[in-house]
Amino acid sequence: MDIESLLSKTIKEKASDLHLIAGLPPHIRVDGILQPIGNEVISAKEIDAICKEILNDNLYKKFSIEKNLDFSFEDEKGNRFRINLCYEKGFPALAARVIPKEIPTMEEIGMPKIVYNLCNLDRGLILVTGPTGCGKSTSLAAMINYINQNRRLNIITLEDPIEFIFHPQKSIIRQRQLGSDMLSFQDGLVHALRQDPNVIMVGEMRNLETIATTITLAETGHLVFATLHTYSAAQTIDRIIDIFPPHQQNQVRVQISLTLRGVLTQRLLPAIGGGRVAAREILINTPAVSNLIRENKISQIKTVIQTSAKDGMLTMENSLNKLYKNGLIDKESFDANIAMQNGF
Repeated sequence: MDIESLLSKTIKEKASDLHLIAGLPPHIRVDGILQPIGNEVISAKEIDAICKEILNDNLYKKFSIEKNLDFSFEDEKGNRFRINLCYEKGFPALAARVIPKEIPTMEEIGMPKIVYNLCNLDRGLILVTGPTGCGKSTSLAAMINYINQNRRLNIITLEDPIEFIFHPQKSIIRQRQLGSDMLSFQDGLVHALRQDPNVIMVGEMRNLETIATTITLAETGHLVFATLHTYSAAQTIDRIIDIFPPHQQNQVRVQISLTLRGVLTQRLLPAIGGGRVAAREILINTPAVSNLIRENKISQIKTVIQTSAKDGMLTMENSLNKLYKNGLIDKESFDANIAMQNGF
């Protein structure tokens, strides 16, 4: 088996991911469901050969030592993939995420109108959250490209690895990749201040240092976009605050109450007729929300979202209801996700 034919099959089947694990047939994920490609298993030797084919000598050596590697890859047809290599039971394994050639528009992914308002702000922190594989990168790319198409700004993205390729339109864009263009997200953020930015996109807020620097950038008059792996707006705020030592948490609450502009939490559901559609919860940092954050009453945020539709807020339950009533998801998916939501 060669990587080009496997990736071509992934594209042909309109899959989102390809998985190679020694001793199993290759698997692809179509509309959120894993399925094998035939019955022929792939060996550890074949996966290792694929690793050597897609990596240069230095990266292959790095992978052999560190046992994990993230990078972007482009095949002969110009299709792009985000690839993770790891070891499992002593053998190499591969996971490849398909990156669409075209950045979808906000309209195409059904982004609510309030998100357009967030993209037109001059400063503050906007978070896109959700579990792995929920479309955070796609939503973030659509938002950044909306700014690129409509505003004359300097945009800097910090990514691991670079996924969507932006083509400067009204804005100018620098895309920086971890490892090749910067040593760490924190290092990239610190130096971004000297690059005259208006908008900064952080691929993921992974640790205390990155979160602290991201908040500081939003405080100093920049519009900052970032992602987190959280399941709700309230959990997002708790996660940020809890990562700091106890003696700093009161200060961080104040910072978040002042800098946060909105939280967009989403999950992807199987759509009727094929494909997937996003259900979203939206929190807007109104004075009432800001006060709850400052006073450490995060548990009350869900109630505010439920009663603040006029401010553009949206509960996950209402989003699911709209998708079901509009015939975009079936009753089984609706019921399962409502039950999941009530469990949080």
